[in-house]
Amino acid sequence: MNQTRTGQTDAYSLILEAIDIGVFKPGDRLVESDLADRFGVSRTPIRESLQRLETQNLLVRDGRSLIVASLSHNQMSELYVVRSELEGLAARLAAQHASAEEILVLREMVEADRKLTDDPAALSRANRRFHKQIHLASHNRFLVRQLDLVHRSMALMATTSLAAEGRGEVAMEEHHSIVEAIAKGDQEAAGKALRDHISVAFVTRLKLDSASSEFE
Repeated sequence: MNQTRTGQTDAYSLILEAIDIGVFKPGDRLVESDLADRFGVSRTPIRESLQRLETQNLLVRDGRSLIVASLSHNQMSELYVVRSELEGLAARLAAQHASAEEILVLREMVEADRKLTDDPAALSRANRRFHKQIHLASHNRFLVRQLDLVHRSMALMATTSLAAEGRGEVAMEEHHSIVEAIAKGDQEAAGKALRDHISVAFVTRLKLDSASSEFE
């Protein structure tokens, strides 16, 4: 890979990660010169990365400026439908293909993440790692690629459902049930446990959005 291409890839990854972890939130304006200074990258790869993110619908035009996109209610609903089905498939495949070592890692993640229930931001990052590990344990590269796109779009939600009171503890129990179904090789139980987990997360998010809109 040549140096120019490497710069483009690095700039794209840096901006994408900043959106993913909430440094840049929906509605935030991204300014080429500011990003170049922030990341220590020249403006050309920044410009090309912004164009790429725009084609992926992660950024939208506001006049001549680019801002981080946000999801409408309908778009969020559509995203959760797709996520539920794809994540359920990943869990089923993980129950079929996951190695003993992968199952051990998943179990260790659940136990470690229980200590983060009072820190929604940290728990949200850990949650993404946990789901990614299940995707990888499916041993299906095409599914992993599609789920990467889905989770990239999830970053366009301003808040995490894990911020709801008590949701962190419940989510960790759901994670435990998912992992144990995978460990038993029970494909149907694993798929259902993960789909149910996504459904509860969606309901929680809808309640959070409803509560916040009452004060706008």
